[in-house]
Amino acid sequence: MILIDAIYINNSGGKVLLDYLITELEKTDKEIFYLLDIRIKNEGLTIKPTNKLVYLQSSLLKRRSFYKENKDNFSSILCFGNLPPNIRTSAKVYTYFHQLLFLDLPKEMSFINKKIYYIKTRILNNLKKNTDYWIVQTDLVKEKLSRKYKISENSILTLPFYPPFDSYIDVPKKEHQYIYVSNVTVHKNHGRLIEGFIKFYNLHKKGKLILTIPSEATEILNIINAKQKEGYPIENIGFVERENLQKLYAESEYHIFPSLTESFGLGIVEAIENNCKIIASDLPYTYAVCKPSLVFDPLDINSITDALSLSLQKNANSSESKVDNEINNLISHLS
Repeated sequence: MILIDAIYINNSGGKVLLDYLITELEKTDKEIFYLLDIRIKNEGLTIKPTNKLVYLQSSLLKRRSFYKENKDNFSSILCFGNLPPNIRTSAKVYTYFHQLLFLDLPKEMSFINKKIYYIKTRILNNLKKNTDYWIVQTDLVKEKLSRKYKISENSILTLPFYPPFDSYIDVPKKEHQYIYVSNVTVHKNHGRLIEGFIKFYNLHKKGKLILTIPSEATEILNIINAKQKEGYPIENIGFVERENLQKLYAESEYHIFPSLTESFGLGIVEAIENNCKIIASDLPYTYAVCKPSLVFDPLDINSITDALSLSLQKNANSSESKVDNEINNLISHLS
């Protein structure tokens, strides 16, 4: 039996990838035990009768108890959430690593959050001996993970995967429409993007910025509301269900991506699939997944403004993806 341990995944890009992984695993004849975050219990996940499903609080102690009780019950384990098992088991263990904040912290992150991630890095370092292999989305993450935690690159597998859209939606592009599909954390850099867009709009009186900020992010929403009252065309549409996301990509001319750090950048790949041009941070993670149309310094508001201004010239090259979907290869490693 295969264990999929995902008790730390409940939202954002990680949840999108987890849903996709479960969908693809359910198409196979593999016997699966899913250990999932109790916060997603009400989503009504349906699995085959031959498979098992347990929801658990995302607690180190509860997770350790589970592994102590089941350490010899699985042939292979995929820990889908950065941390290997709390104890060594008899199974072959793969750990999917996707959180770059375990590797690099943005300078502007609060002192408290830095301390939290410092503790998390110590936990990861203590648990790293309990996995046989690591799975990452890009060679950039592979190199950083190997260097920081002194892990042999031979035990790190680069297997990018992402849920493709079923078909292409052919709708007209809305000229000068810029979207940023992302949740809200400090490294996502919404504040500088908004300020850069405002300066751009003041210069050219063109463009519309669409954001997907959830309702609980009151601080950034208050800023957006104030700017809207001043007449700036910034629209927040909140969390977008995946079935509606494709149309948003398809009708937008540009996807702007100002994040300060990413393990993959799922929105970049999805946007290119739907013929968006990418305006992104001039950082290594961008070039690891795509050839962007335009880049900017994500720490410099003026640089963001300049990139948006260049997009009006209509001579930017199309963006190109550099990644392939390796979901079948990933699943084949589990036995």
